[in-house]
Amino acid sequence: MTLQDALYNWLSIKKVAEHRPEDQAAKDTLQFFDEILREDHHVSILSVHLQEENYEVGYMIETTHYKKSFPRDYINALWESIEAEPKYN
Repeated sequence: MTLQDALYNWLSIKKVAEHRPEDQAAKDTLQFFDEILREDHHVSILSVHLQEENYEVGYMIETTHYKKSFPRDYINALWESIEAEPKYN
């Protein structure tokens, strides 16, 4: 899995886990992607900010700081699809 894919998946499930604190599957999935970021890509997440139409993730690899932006609509899509599904509510 590429770093970009791991960050995208981590951020998408983070949104779900934050909005559904009782959802153990969301918590477990967030932990899974957190481990991928740490173990496979050596990433430490520093910040997540909503900037107009994008989420911006600040992170470090070793001693270098990076930022990656993802469109808000892409990140919100997973949460919105879960919320729209009656069996998950």
